Amino acid sequence: MALTDEAITKIRGMIQSGELPPGSRLPPEPQLAAQMGLSRSGVREAVKALESARVLDVRRGDGTYVTSLAPRLLLEGLGLAVELLQDDTLLEVMEVRRMLEPVATGMAALRMSDDDLDELRRILDDMRAAADDIEKLIQVDTAFHRTVIAATGNETLTSLMDGLSSRTVRARVWRGLIEGNSAHTTIEEHDAIYRALCSRDPLLAHASALIHVNTSEAWLRTVLSAGEPG
Repeated sequence: MALTDEAITKIRGMIQSGELPPGSRLPPEPQLAAQMGLSRSGVREAVKALESARVLDVRRGDGTYVTSLAPRLLLEGLGLAVELLQDDTLLEVMEVRRMLEPVATGMAALRMSDDDLDELRRILDDMRAAADDIEKLIQVDTAFHRTVIAATGNETLTSLMDGLSSRTVRARVWRGLIEGNSAHTTIEEHDAIYRALCSRDPLLAHASALIHVNTSEAWLRTVLSAGEPG
């Protein structure tokens, strides 16, 4: 493991220094191992680890390449990690969402195109039609917020929020809302966000998103305290 860790560190260093820029091809394994003064097995395991992290792309019969290093690739594993978090830590994730999502929504109010708003209107209509269908609500809720965040044009923020907005959290929240007969109220909160975005008012959009995230967090706390299974 120590040799593998050393190989990972050295390959990452080569990428960070620009010696291996995005899209570049790594030297063949024997050459790379000799260059770094490490065993081929250590380099091989390092490549596997960095492939899993979406830093490297191993193309069978062609070679190993540095990926684009785009945020959507490098932050992809965040969502998988969030799905495994336990109750108290899920609440911490909601706190992070509360810090980021309202600010992002305020930013989106100034950057959303008319087409984005039309798409958001369609998603909102789908949400109303699915008021009692948890699976559909999870799907359209995800689409609603992703459309808003993506409108900021910040790929890192979009990827980060995708990872934090896990399906497990959404399922628990929507289950609690439906069982508590409050799903329609939360759908109205989405409508308030939409109207704030249409008005191009960043402060109103920020406030509307904050109210919505607070509602979701409160219901998640209720569900978790009642021992609701994930």
